[in-house]
Amino acid sequence: MAVIREQDIEKGRRAWRQWVEAAREQSVAATTDSRTAIGHDAAGAGGAAAADASATAGGLRDDKATSCGPDTDHTLSISPELPRPVWAMSVRYTLFLLERRAPGPGVEVRVAPWGAIKILDGPASDPHNLTPPDVIELEPDVWLRLAAGITTWAQEKDAGHITAVGERDDLSDLLPL
Repeated sequence: MAVIREQDIEKGRRAWRQWVEAAREQSVAATTDSRTAIGHDAAGAGGAAAADASATAGGLRDDKATSCGPDTDHTLSISPELPRPVWAMSVRYTLFLLERRAPGPGVEVRVAPWGAIKILDGPASDPHNLTPPDVIELEPDVWLRLAAGITTWAQEKDAGHITAVGERDDLSDLLPL
């Protein structure tokens, strides 16, 4: 069964763009808040120049996400407040894109409650158990951050946000979309 209906692909594309823009705005706001805090903390030792230097060290990463130097914890919490249908269509559309990028029956990617796909070549599920040997489960906010390139697979895995079973438990070569 398809993760998104053909007539909903354009709606999914619009929802995905809306999610990315909202996430970008949230990231910029978090960076601005962080820069303000840095400016206040650094006021005694170099003031605004130290704050600017500190803030500039992060900058934009691939024009998709922002980072505040070595501390990128704010990116792990990006989760725009958007209507549930926008989230659902964004997840379905991005899973559709991943499925097109790496078709196959070998790995199941689940983003509950809105979709699951099978990707990559490899051993398929047996007739009695329809789940392939490799399964990856993600929350919608984690999946969309990865798909947008806001966070990396390693960041999310290290934070404990990814549940993966099997030999092929790393999608970093396929992301961001």
